[in-house]
Amino acid sequence: MRLEDEQYEEIKRTVIDTFSLYGIRCIPISAFEMATKMGIKVIPYSALSEEKRNAAMRESKDGFSIGSSQSQEWIIFYNDACESYGRINQTIMHEIGHYAMGHIKDGEEEESEAKFFAKYALAPPPLIHTFIEHITPDTIRDVFDLSNQAAKNAYWYYRSWLYNGGSYYTDYEEKILELFKAEG
Repeated sequence: MRLEDEQYEEIKRTVIDTFSLYGIRCIPISAFEMATKMGIKVIPYSALSEEKRNAAMRESKDGFSIGSSQSQEWIIFYNDACESYGRINQTIMHEIGHYAMGHIKDGEEEESEAKFFAKYALAPPPLIHTFIEHITPDTIRDVFDLSNQAAKNAYWYYRSWLYNGGSYYTDYEEKILELFKAEG
């Protein structure tokens, strides 16, 4: 589902504000670190009983989250038997996106927002532009510790960003570069 341009801008700002609030300043960006700093519990499927693990797999082969607005508790469950760390990290960041965006229901729009949140959070174009000399899907994968597919998606998103004036930074892009400047 294609979101409105204003929604994409809001999500980018939410990513960077979340990084700033929780002191996320290292590449590759770790969803595990971010969840820990945010007070979100992260539980692998392997830690569940066989019955609960089977139920979790029926819910999602990758992962899912549950939260309660009354207790302010959010828990992410993820399949630790997934194909790669990059895939697991993306799944957890996707679920963090639901939390950070304040989602209370689960629909197509919320899924699209969380998917974009994860894509932008794990490989923001201004950081790709600043920290990689020869930009290819492989260098993005290696520097940002992404899955092959996520690296290809990040590469094409970066190219689109660059084509649309990426070297003219927005206020939030300047903010992310400031956050990560010690990294370079």
